[in-house]
Amino acid sequence: MANKTDDRSAERPGGGWSTEGLGYLRDQEAKQRVYVVHPFLRDRVDMSHTKRSPEARLEEAMGLALAIDIQLVGGEVVALRERRPATFIGVGKIDELKAFVAAEEIDLLIFDCELTPGQQRNLERETKCKVIDRTALILEIFGARASTKEGELQVELAHLEYQRSRLVRSWTHLERQRGGSGFMGGPGETQIEADRRIIADRITRIKRQLEQVTRTRTLHRARRQKAPYPIIALVGYTNAGKSTLFNRLTKAEVLAEDMLFATLDPTMRALELPSGRRVILSDTVGFISELPTTLVAAFRATLEEVCEADVIVHVRDASHPDSNIQKLDVEDVLSELGVELSDEGEGTPFIEALNKIDLMGDDEQAALVTLDERQERTVAISGLTGDGCARLIEAVDKLLSTGDLNMQMTVPYSDGATQAWLHANSRIVSEKHGEEGITFNVFVDPVAWAKYSNRRR
Repeated sequence: MANKTDDRSAERPGGGWSTEGLGYLRDQEAKQRVYVVHPFLRDRVDMSHTKRSPEARLEEAMGLALAIDIQLVGGEVVALRERRPATFIGVGKIDELKAFVAAEEIDLLIFDCELTPGQQRNLERETKCKVIDRTALILEIFGARASTKEGELQVELAHLEYQRSRLVRSWTHLERQRGGSGFMGGPGETQIEADRRIIADRITRIKRQLEQVTRTRTLHRARRQKAPYPIIALVGYTNAGKSTLFNRLTKAEVLAEDMLFATLDPTMRALELPSGRRVILSDTVGFISELPTTLVAAFRATLEEVCEADVIVHVRDASHPDSNIQKLDVEDVLSELGVELSDEGEGTPFIEALNKIDLMGDDEQAALVTLDERQERTVAISGLTGDGCARLIEAVDKLLSTGDLNMQMTVPYSDGATQAWLHANSRIVSEKHGEEGITFNVFVDPVAWAKYSNRRR
């Protein structure tokens, strides 16, 4: 077995695994000993610049496993000639895993792929060990990270959608039938049918609650539009450094750790740009390759802030060897949400923030800075040290100002509200005091000015 990081000091917990609901790992008293397996089809490995190597995918999967409170024993890649319908991997590899699980007292095997319910059940039977796939692992992480009622509802919805297709059990109690009602009795319903009905009812209730959340967010968004403050959304691959950058720019204290999916619930803060324009900066959940569709659907209410953003700042980990591949993964998720990034014309304006330059060598940093100087919408930064953050703010300010209207107006001295609004929401070129009032020469967002003017009527 490859890449072992064994620490046998952990005490093997007693008790069995929870077979229902979230909490494969959190229900245990001691840390679970976990081993990660990344199976791949040998003849279908694409080593082009748009695909990750099997080793890189294993490393990411192990990083995902470390995002929850477990003891990672190690991991390995498994080359396959073909997928086995019953167990995904071949008999020989199953025998190896079975011996390894027994020798190393492994509590959980994580398969970095999508397993069918039958494959999961057969692997558990053969290895005598709990088995989960990539989707279940990500659901587990999201369940551990959710800190608001909304986040908990979204995780539970995604989990129930996932669990609904996995009510195929090896235990016969699910095949028993309850008696029907009425004089004639009848076969009634099997336990598995009852479980499906219970899950379907719960899904309906959660969706209804999340619809209320969506309505509430829409009301909040409508209030912000009346303000109006442009929304700047930070998006990017998980662990790209979005929260660290968010804290640097807003002086906030959002959880920022070197960990996948450290941020789950969105956070928003006001920020003043050099021009005096006020904006709302939004920190969002990180994206990842092969993000389960159930999670994308469940978190659509949260991600609506991205859909409604005036500018998207794509935060990339420039120090990561797969930075370009991660970029494509993020763009795929944005496209799935209906967001199209655009340099000009239709689509959402965006800026690429090449983050973590503090982790790069001098030559690599110099190359990024040169790229920064040549391309207006690419900025090399370090959210940790603050290097380049001022340039990023200036780039956002400049992008928002491209459509500004140059206006000259005289505001009476008695109209203090308009004077205050112009100082807070426009770039003032000059102001002259005359007999009738103050004559302003300003650059102002035409939409913001129109909304303000309408409210003043």
